[in-house]
Amino acid sequence: MKLKINSILILIATMTPIGAASAHPHVWVVVRSEVVFAPDGKIAGVRHAWEFDELYSAYAVQGLGKDGKPPTSEELAPLAKTNVESLAEFDFFTFAKQNGAKLAFKPPENVKLEANDKKLVTMRFFLPLETPVAVKKPFSFQVYDPTYFVSFGLEKQNAVTLAGAPAGCSLSLVEPAPLLATDNQKLGEAFFQNMSPGSDFGVKLATRAIVACP
Repeated sequence: MKLKINSILILIATMTPIGAASAHPHVWVVVRSEVVFAPDGKIAGVRHAWEFDELYSAYAVQGLGKDGKPPTSEELAPLAKTNVESLAEFDFFTFAKQNGAKLAFKPPENVKLEANDKKLVTMRFFLPLETPVAVKKPFSFQVYDPTYFVSFGLEKQNAVTLAGAPAGCSLSLVEPAPLLATDNQKLGEAFFQNMSPGSDFGVKLATRAIVACP
């Protein structure tokens, strides 16, 4: 992912006006997520489908596919493997909490990259919790890049769903508060290049999904 992101940044700089490439983000992802329950009623993990923007997708599929057709998942498998290995460093851009405590995830499973007829690339994977959790207290998660290099936005409809949830469980989405004028002024490249380690700007723009069960 690092190699891809660095390369895509160069590609963006050569394809966009000077002013447009000076602000974050540089990659856009549409997110669909599913909170997966185990048979015992505990949350087992989160299943993601991330659709990448046209520019990143074009870069990812270049040289792949035959006769103008999109590449197969088999052709995209090496890139899927590279992405997953690199995403571990960034906590898979998925941050879950329960009762104020951060929850850890295990390495993703069933990782797959697909390209549709428009050659837009979607990455699908299941992210299992290190320890499944009972929903005696609300469970929440957000998908975002702390550095805001990548913009993660939820699908407009049915962005987050529940799979195998016990009766009575509910899902709500809490939208982030609008950025202050001072925050908007920070979105230039220089701000992010000088961002201190551990800074978490992306959380200000991330929707929180909250699951509650009786």
